[in-house]
Amino acid sequence: MQLPVSSLFSAADRENIAVAVRNAEHKTSGEIVPYVVGQSDSYEEAEWRCGSLLGAAALATFSIIFSYTAIWLPLSVAELVITALLAGALGVLLPKIFAPLKRLFAGEALMQRRVAQRAAEAFVSEEVFKTRDRTGILIFLSILEHKVLVLGDSGINAKVKPDEWQDIVKRIVTGIRSGKPAEGLIDGITQCGTLLQKHGVAIRQDDTDELPDTLRTGDK
Repeated sequence: MQLPVSSLFSAADRENIAVAVRNAEHKTSGEIVPYVVGQSDSYEEAEWRCGSLLGAAALATFSIIFSYTAIWLPLSVAELVITALLAGALGVLLPKIFAPLKRLFAGEALMQRRVAQRAAEAFVSEEVFKTRDRTGILIFLSILEHKVLVLGDSGINAKVKPDEWQDIVKRIVTGIRSGKPAEGLIDGITQCGTLLQKHGVAIRQDDTDELPDTLRTGDK
């Protein structure tokens, strides 16, 4: 069962993440916003797909037994239907409990769409666009899906190509999969600062901290 995202980061983790953001921002005018959700969607489709499969599998099994074997099942038609419905109900329940099943039945394409939608929502709700030179950067983690998106505002995108974020994404995903999301995020934030410095996202003399450095979280 998916744990609340708030339980994945201790107070020390949150402080270390904020320190990593401050250190990265000391190198450039970029404003880094780390945002983590437990999952980007409830994926009800996954639950119904799994339920339909188990229910259909139960009916198919009974049909095969009746049609092609001499095995006697002491069940009426009504009882067989009820058994299939119970199998379907179990199939709906299992993805709620086991994250790998939810990922399997949700499918890669659906998860990519929902993560992108949730990241766009976070970009707006956290006002990542609200910086003087449009140098905000959202580092968005979705734990269930093992996915990370880095969204830069226009001032960042003018200097950093989309594929250059992949090393940062890889570092954070590695942390998620190894059960160390905080370490992975800190590593990614540090690398983000280095990348921005490399591309000349220079800090101004009158630069101020325009967005909070704290980790933002959200649950669905």
